[in-house]
Formats: sequence, C-alpha cells, structure tokens
Amino acid sequence: MSASNPTPSGGPIVEGPLDPEHDATASLALEPDYVARLTGRIVATTGETREVISPLNGAPLAHIPQSSDDDVAAAFAKARVAQEKWAATPVAERERILIKLHDLVLDRQDEILDLIVLESGKARKHAFDEPLHIALTARYYGRKSSKILDTERKLGVIPVLTRVDLNHVPKGVVGIISPWNYPFTMALCDGIAAIAAGNAVVIKPDSQTMLSALLGAELLAEAGLPENLWSVVAGPGSKVGTSIIQRADYVCFTGSTNTGKIVAKQAAERLIGASLELGGKNPMLVLRDADIEKAAEGATRAVFSNSGQLCVSIERLFVDDKVYDRFVERFVARTQAMTLGATLGWENDMGTMISQAQVDTATAHVEDAVAKGARVLAGGKARPDLAPFFFEPTILEGVTPEMTCFGNETFGPVVSLYRFHSEEEAIERANDGEYGLNGSIYSRDTSRARRVARQIKCGTININEAFGATFASIDAPMGGMRESGQGRRQGVEGILRYTETQSVASQAILRFAPQFGMSDQAYAKFMTASLRVLKSLGRA
Repeated sequence: MSASNPTPSGGPIVEGPLDPEHDATASLALEPDYVARLTGRIVATTGETREVISPLNGAPLAHIPQSSDDDVAAAFAKARVAQEKWAATPVAERERILIKLHDLVLDRQDEILDLIVLESGKARKHAFDEPLHIALTARYYGRKSSKILDTERKLGVIPVLTRVDLNHVPKGVVGIISPWNYPFTMALCDGIAAIAAGNAVVIKPDSQTMLSALLGAELLAEAGLPENLWSVVAGPGSKVGTSIIQRADYVCFTGSTNTGKIVAKQAAERLIGASLELGGKNPMLVLRDADIEKAAEGATRAVFSNSGQLCVSIERLFVDDKVYDRFVERFVARTQAMTLGATLGWENDMGTMISQAQVDTATAHVEDAVAKGARVLAGGKARPDLAPFFFEPTILEGVTPEMTCFGNETFGPVVSLYRFHSEEEAIERANDGEYGLNGSIYSRDTSRARRVARQIKCGTININEAFGATFASIDAPMGGMRESGQGRRQGVEGILRYTETQSVASQAILRFAPQFGMSDQAYAKFMTASLRVLKSLGRA
C-alpha cells in the first residue's frame, strides 16, 4: 500500500513500506514507535502478544500485549483509588475535559480515520462516522452532565415539612467490553458517560481493533483525564472479559446476543447492573407514498455502510407492492454503481469486511439461500481480488423462512427484499423474530410514518433516514428491545445507568408516629383524614 510521512499530529502512516519478513521491528503500515506508544497503555505483564493484521491487504499492524487476570486485578485496584478522588471532582471540571476531548477528536480526525480504516477495512467515509459520533458525545456530556447529575428535589409526603433530595451517586468502576466494528466509537462513547458520572473505567476492546481504542485512551489523557481513571486491558473475552465482570461495579457490553446472554448471567450472579447492545435483524419499510429515489439512496447506506457490519444496519427490506418494482430497479442500480475498494482514501463507497470469519458467514448465508431458491439481484460472492476479506454488496429476492439468512443476523453486506400489500402486513413481518434494535421507514407523510413506528418493536426508528438520525442525536437514548439487548446509551439514560439513585429525606416538626398525646388509633385517623385532604387538593 502507498504511504506518506507522519502528520504533525502524530499520524500513523509512514514512508515505506518496510518488510517484516526481513526486519522484525518493521510494519507495512505503522511506525513501530507509534505502535509502541499506543500499546504501552495496555495493562499487561505476561510477555505474550497477539499479532493484528490489516484487512486492507493482510499487512501486520502490531503485536498486542496480552493481559492476565492479575493485570485486570491491578487495573481495577488502581482505578478504585483514582475513582475516589474523581468522584469528588466538581462536575464542571469533568465537563471541561470532555469539551477538550471534543476539540482533540476534530483536530486529529485524519489520524483517527487512518487508524480505523487500517484496522477495520471500512471505507473512509464510513470511518468518519466515528470521530463525528465521539465529538457529538463528548460535547453533549460536556454541556449536559451538571444539569443531569445535579441533586433533584422530589415531592415529600407532607408538604413543606418533608423535603426529599435525589442524589446520583457514581457506581464506582465500570467494566466495558467493546466490539471491533466501530472500534473508536464503541471504545469511547459508553465510557465518556461513565467518567462524566464520576466513575473510573476498565475497558477491554476487541483484539482485532485495539489500536483505535488505544488512540482514544491517549486522547482522553491529553484532554486531562487523571491517570488510572481509564485503563485498557487486552485478551480473549472468555478470559479477560470474565475477569472484568468479576470485579466491575457495572458492565457495559456491545456484541452478539449469544455472548450478551453470558455477560448478563455473569453480572446477575454478582447482582451488578449491565447494559447490553446486542444483535439485530433490522427492518426497513418503504411505504407506497415514499420518495423512491431517496428510499433507494437511504437503503444503500442502511445496508452497506461498513460492509453491513453495523449493529443498526438493515438486513430486511419490506417494500409496498405498488412501488416494489420501481424501488428495486433504483436500489439495484445504485448498488451496482458503488465504488468498491480497500484503500485509505475517500474514493470508496464500501470497504472490506474485517476477517475471513465474517466472509464465511456471508458466503454461507448467500449460498444457502440460492440453493433453496432465492435469486441474487446484485453481488453474491467474495472478492479476494479487491482485498483478502472483501464481499460484494448483495441483494437477495425470494428469501423464505427455511433459509438461514431469513431470521439469522448476517452482519455483512447482504439484504433480503420482500413485497408487502398492507401496512398491517409490513408491521407484522417487521416484528417477526426475537430481535428489536433498529428500523427505518420511508414515507412522504411523516405523521403516518410516526404512527407506524410506534407499532414496530425496535429501540430506535429512523424516518426517511437509514440510521444516522437516531445514532447522531445524542439526546435520544439508543438501545434494543427483546433479544437486541437491555439498557440505553446516549441521553439522560446513558449517563444515569452509571449511577446509584439515593433518596435523602429531611423531616421537620411532625414525625411518623403518634405525638401530642395521640394514641395509635387517633394517629391512624389523623393520617387517613390528611390523605383525603391531599387528594382533594390534587396532590400526587
């Protein structure tokens, strides 16, 4: 691959390429010193490493130090000390650090984009979603945390005489297990809210995309986050993830539904809270009054962003029979016109998948569907000529329930098309299965679309947009229903999940027991009469 000199901000690309076969310190894509600076942030003493390659061309990127259970324990021990001081830090100071992070992310976005693309293989235009989302998240909690976390006054049982204050107390140390598909966003967005609430964080990013997460940790430190408040550990989820859950005061996990159930079980055994964003088989509805060109454009982004490796991407496309043929014509044409490639530049409409395992799943789903009678309208096969793990953007028609891809998440650039003849039918089919993460509706009548949205069992619904409207609106909570997870990131819920609610009541003059010579019976009558009066006054 071509390369250039590092940018003044410390960008990762180097003059090269170097050849690891003849130089043990070399990397085809990254400066060894740059990699060492990032990986030096991992709490790891085992001496073991794991090689990571770039899905762009198979070039080695780094050898990631691996953490032991003792390393995780050490990270938590230091985090607890740091968190006690951090919890006493004024919220305004925490907000100042997040606003600084906002600026750093925007200033160093080229470096961030290079690293995301090198590690994940996604198109640069899709990688841009990540610094954008983190800047929005940092700014939101940098502006809103004081108000959200401020002590609230609640109604006391006796007007004037009972005062109730509601405090939001940090949980302590939050464990975060983040995925590979959005390595910068998912490594930071949940933790930003956690530290804003006064917690420390110990995070285990996915092994395939550690460097993007480590760059995020570096930016947090540069923004002024105290030492040991954000610790990074590395290793397999079955080992290091379990170590985190065994020590955390709260767990945040993003990944598959099957793994999420394991995390939920382990958290439940310790009676700690957990937020889980899990799988989806997300539907898009194109109603008969939709703008067909806009719907086709939106579907292309909804299905093929990050090669479909997006928790909120669309895998089921339901189109009204009246507009089905026109929509399919435009959608197929847009898909076939996409520029495919695995480079660092802005020229690609879709990049590569991250691993052979992801390609194998997409291949198996398409081959199974075709063998059972489905038709391929576009794509349908792997493209190793473009990159080792490239799979074409694929549109299937005639998918039926006995086919694997009908109800199982592909997590790749594969979508199934279905006709519907009434909105009731579309809603029923959209709600099929056990998932409920994200959905999309295209209609010129947005009031009508909002009525339809209320009937679809998804945590987020986008109208006349693929997924960006909800994903980028940080004030709007985001998460799944049913087997797509529990809990919410973003908004007020996204920060309060990391706090314990504490009610403090101050009582004056009257006590909740007989006084002034009352008997227990007289006290009961007095309280009964008081309740009736308060009801008549409209008191809640």
